[in-house]
Amino acid sequence: MSKQTKPDRSISGSLKLYFSWPFFLSAFLIVMNLGVYMLNMQSGIFVSVFVVFYIVLSVIIFLFRNAAVQRQLVKYAVGFNKSQKRMLKELNLPYAMLDYEGKLIWSNDAFLDIIHDEKLAKRSITNVFPAVTADRFPSAEADEIIHTEYEDRNYRIVLRRAMDEDEMEKQGSTGSSSLIGMYLYDETEITTLYRENQEQQMILGLLYIDNYEEALDTIDEVRRALLAALIDRKINKYMQTIDAIIRKLEKDKYIVIFKSKYLPQLQMNRFQVLEEVRSVNIGNEMAVTISLGLGISSESYQQSYDYARAAIDLALGRGGDQVVIKEGERVQYYGGKSQQVEKNTRVKARVKAHALRELLEAREQVLIMGHSIADVDSVGAAIGIYRIAKTLGNKASIVIGEITSSVAPIVARFKDSSEYEEDMFLNGEEALRRVDADTVLIVVDVNKPDYTECEELLHRVNTCVILDHHRQSGDVLPNAVLSYIEPYASSACELVAEILQYIGQGVKLRPAEADAMYSGIMVDTNNFLVKTGVRTFEAAAYLRRNGADVTKIRKAFRSNMEDFVVKARAISTAEVFLDHYAMAVCDAEGMPSPTILGAQVANDLMDISGVKASFAFTPYKGKVYISARSIDELNVQVVMEKLGGGGHMSVAGAQLETTVPEAVSLVKDILIKMRDEGEL
Repeated sequence: MSKQTKPDRSISGSLKLYFSWPFFLSAFLIVMNLGVYMLNMQSGIFVSVFVVFYIVLSVIIFLFRNAAVQRQLVKYAVGFNKSQKRMLKELNLPYAMLDYEGKLIWSNDAFLDIIHDEKLAKRSITNVFPAVTADRFPSAEADEIIHTEYEDRNYRIVLRRAMDEDEMEKQGSTGSSSLIGMYLYDETEITTLYRENQEQQMILGLLYIDNYEEALDTIDEVRRALLAALIDRKINKYMQTIDAIIRKLEKDKYIVIFKSKYLPQLQMNRFQVLEEVRSVNIGNEMAVTISLGLGISSESYQQSYDYARAAIDLALGRGGDQVVIKEGERVQYYGGKSQQVEKNTRVKARVKAHALRELLEAREQVLIMGHSIADVDSVGAAIGIYRIAKTLGNKASIVIGEITSSVAPIVARFKDSSEYEEDMFLNGEEALRRVDADTVLIVVDVNKPDYTECEELLHRVNTCVILDHHRQSGDVLPNAVLSYIEPYASSACELVAEILQYIGQGVKLRPAEADAMYSGIMVDTNNFLVKTGVRTFEAAAYLRRNGADVTKIRKAFRSNMEDFVVKARAISTAEVFLDHYAMAVCDAEGMPSPTILGAQVANDLMDISGVKASFAFTPYKGKVYISARSIDELNVQVVMEKLGGGGHMSVAGAQLETTVPEAVSLVKDILIKMRDEGEL
């Protein structure tokens, strides 16, 4: 064991230099005395007497007074150190020293006044401040800042190494034995003021009654005023509970302004005003629904209004009966449990058809694109737009990648016909080479950029048109100059069939084209069982008049034995979760169209009594494709949106880059959470 070294109390630095000045001066006087000797001997002797006297006096003072001076300096240093320690201990800023294990070594009075229990902190500071753990201790380069709450106060904790690397090397310390300085800054007042400022921020909203005219038409004229008054009273009474300012802009449109501190309350009860308005019934056959778009921006009220406009457009585009909150790029959805009511008027279809015709007449080339892994509805709608473009004299092509077994009969019929050009169908790479400044891109049956057949095309063209029947999501297609998204429609082929009737210019479908579009409606409606309305049958009738042959279509889309066996196996192994939700894994590896089989499995599961929704999981090319179906008891679109997908209330889907067990687990977790929150 090494001997304990005595503390070094020698004088050093500037003080040592100060005490050495008499010796430097003595040397200087001796040299000067020698110079005097060289000039005059007597003068040299005379000066020598004074030099010797100075040297002797300096030595005596240094030998006898040096210790006393050192004692005075030490006494001063000790007094200064005690004063410094007292001031540090009485400092108003809470400060403490920790070892690298997080144990309290020393703290001032202000720190002890906060933590109260010093013994608990000496065992570990984590016992007092759970957020301060060993892995949060700072490195030598930077401080670590932690925001925490303790006894209803908010603190900013700054952790700093008490020794730098040079000091640690001098004392032989390592990083694991260094000390940590801990500062506490009370930021309760700042946090409170910030929270109050945030709560005082005004949120602007636009509230629209979705089906005002349609609902009034279902009751006699005498009670129409009463229904309108009841709806208005429900809306105003609800808004009074949050101290909101609400003003009617039109008979079915309102503007709402309220403080953001009430938003969590609205979110907690999931915007109960949706249910309250829907419950109004004085004999009206149709339930009244509303949509609310809220815009949140801390920059300006104008931006809040712009966000509210975007939010209400998104809510209406998704079918109404819901609330959409837009805060910057973040979008939240609430409600959306009701099926959108089909509009009897076709005014919108006529307006969109005329706008599309004017757009196509101003362009030479048209590219038509659907979603990846194209289905019958996507291809059928694309073929309908192809006929419009060719009739208007445009050069047109359909962008399609992999041709699955479900669409192969349709595509083959056109490829084998001499009536159609060889470049009627292009892949993504060929389409990108064809793009020029005079190209318009028409996207059908999809409105999410990452679901399209060739997403790069969206960014290469200057003009884009969207025709879709799926509910809108937060992602929008760039460069869209015309958008026709109607969630009430059964299929994209139904929308295109209506546009064909109003496009003018003598557009007439050929039998093969009518067959393709009729097939799209049949597949998306599951043989006219799902999402069918009056306009669906009118579109089908129009296609029949143009030569659609139902017998030929049925023969073309019959399943082969291998497909039937795969579907039967998936259905036989299906499980029912939470008593009402059927889940099946469709292992269709090696089959031509696995995702189509998965969708068919989900459709077949809905024929089981007691099943409110079905989910089919199909692994394909490193992804899991989920097909979700329901009738009217669960909004499967909400479930799929939580996984990044979308669709309709009764028909939806998603794509996940994961394994089948993980995908099943994710869907189950969502259903459990929705049940606990009262959404099921």
